[in-house]
Amino acid sequence: MHNKLTVAIAAAMCSTALMAVPSLADQARPQVCLVMKSLANEFFKDMSIGAEEYAKSRGDFDLKMVGMQSETDFDAQVNAVDTCIAEKKDIIVLAPADSRAMVGPVKRAVDAGVTVVNFDVALDEEAKKAAGLDLAFVGPDNAAGAKEAGDALAKALGNGGKVVILEGNPGADNGIQRKAGFEQSIKDNGLELLDSRTAHWETEEANTVFTTMLTAHPDLQGVMAANDSMALGVVKAIDAAGMSGKIQVVGFDNIPAVSALVKEGKVLATVDQFGRDLASNAIDLGIKSFKDGKPLEGWVKTPIELVTKDNVK
Repeated sequence: MHNKLTVAIAAAMCSTALMAVPSLADQARPQVCLVMKSLANEFFKDMSIGAEEYAKSRGDFDLKMVGMQSETDFDAQVNAVDTCIAEKKDIIVLAPADSRAMVGPVKRAVDAGVTVVNFDVALDEEAKKAAGLDLAFVGPDNAAGAKEAGDALAKALGNGGKVVILEGNPGADNGIQRKAGFEQSIKDNGLELLDSRTAHWETEEANTVFTTMLTAHPDLQGVMAANDSMALGVVKAIDAAGMSGKIQVVGFDNIPAVSALVKEGKVLATVDQFGRDLASNAIDLGIKSFKDGKPLEGWVKTPIELVTKDNVK
């Protein structure tokens, strides 16, 4: 995983302005604050395990991890960033729950001399520009990943297949990009989009939303879920309706619970974005940036892989 990023990391480290005070970096053990989204989401639980293991294996920095109770608890994430600033952390590694709402807290952190790494979900470009921020993004091509999942669904359904989309948070860039990828696949493959609604990344909300969709469209054939947590809710609703095996589902994240469903045939495909390594790589980049006094630039693209019954582990 780290080898795949070597070239991108080297390119991203080339810059001019300083984001942290070099003398502090030279003298002190870096204090890292990892701010994630909902720890009720298996993807972020797995991410936190990977980050903790990485911190122990390196042993040269101190790690504080913070998560939210739900995907829409934006105030909690704002407070978490502000707390990290108040605690004088050297580095904040942030997966924003809302791409616009988190620009203000990030600006406060940068102004306080904190090295900030934006990963997993990109901050809004216009909001960053308005705030005078020029931060890199460390993460996957969400639109491309969703397009791959959508294409796998289209191959299974054929031209004219009737599908619905379960969207993520409307204010999150990865949710926007995944929806765009799904829609492109629908257009390219001649599928029919019956409905598209948000379930805010949450399993139970997805169960409720999809049950409503199924009632309104009993002839639907496929579901594009923007993350695996929502895919779990969809599968639960399909089973409850006695339609297991009759509706194809694709997701995004490759969490263990969905990997098992891929093996069972209840989920057609998902997209692995290597969540356990995602935060670790962002932390590594943050420490290098902090010590070198050089901020990241551009997009440090991380890998994705379509997971089907043929290659699931």
